[in-house]
Amino acid sequence: MPGFIQVAFYYFVSPLVRLSVVYGDQPRNRLDLYLPAKIDSPKPVVVFVTGGAWIIGYKAWGSLLGKQLSEHDIIVACIDYRNFPQGTIGDMVEDVSQGISFICSSIADHGGDPNRIYLMGQSAGAHISSCVLVKQAIKESRGETVSWSTSQIKAFFGLSGAYNLPNLVDHFNNRGLYRSIFLSIMEGEESLQKFSPEIMVQDRSSKAAVHLLPHIILFHGSSDSSIPSDSSKAFVETLHRVGVQAESVLYDGRTHLDLFLHDPLRGGKDDLFDYIVAYIHANDKEALAKDAMAPPRKRLAPEILIKLARRISPF
Repeated sequence: MPGFIQVAFYYFVSPLVRLSVVYGDQPRNRLDLYLPAKIDSPKPVVVFVTGGAWIIGYKAWGSLLGKQLSEHDIIVACIDYRNFPQGTIGDMVEDVSQGISFICSSIADHGGDPNRIYLMGQSAGAHISSCVLVKQAIKESRGETVSWSTSQIKAFFGLSGAYNLPNLVDHFNNRGLYRSIFLSIMEGEESLQKFSPEIMVQDRSSKAAVHLLPHIILFHGSSDSSIPSDSSKAFVETLHRVGVQAESVLYDGRTHLDLFLHDPLRGGKDDLFDYIVAYIHANDKEALAKDAMAPPRKRLAPEILIKLARRISPF
């Protein structure tokens, strides 16, 4: 709660946060923009898709990430999308794709660099956004008309994601996301494969599409009980086999929420955050020098409360 109060105050009060920008005409077609304090040149952009078990996702869940990345001169766009039962997986993929299209075409108006856009998703958001990316590549490879291109995405960062749904149905059922509900979200058992990026890239008809995919980097905690880290490892191995540049970064002992929530709340050094910032700023010497001079991140919650949160969290 101490950390949430501080982030919520920033979220609702800061003039650097632009809330509920409309990107489409469907319910929850809104996104939040987190802007650096000074925009004297076009800034790199992270399009972030939050998690929430496909049921409780909300754009504000990305506020801590948005705050921290914007402090390092990176614009963050947190996309909201229809949750179940308001929508099923097809609706979620459609919403996120439309949100990405909006960012690609309009982010320059907010000081962003349309040539430096990165896509990132966490948990269910990693699954949805990876589906969007692969499906978009397939459309392009078939010559279909598209409103944005995978070539506009410099890299994909997947955090604690699920990429092979048939392999996870029983696991989710045992964790409380019951089979009947999960299959309803995913539009039936017959649709699991067509919404599984790991399976989609192996389809022979997708052979031309995989070469359109950007660099893919998947992050996962080895002690993640919500979505096992094997999900990321197996997807990267599959991507390598089909010729996609990809890598997995595993964090020993980290749980499903450690990487995204608990570690950032601790302040100080954050390996995942530092990795992403260094990757985005890799070809910008001035930005790298500024990052090196940045003060340590502030702790937002006492360690005893973070440990208590880890113990009682259902994730």
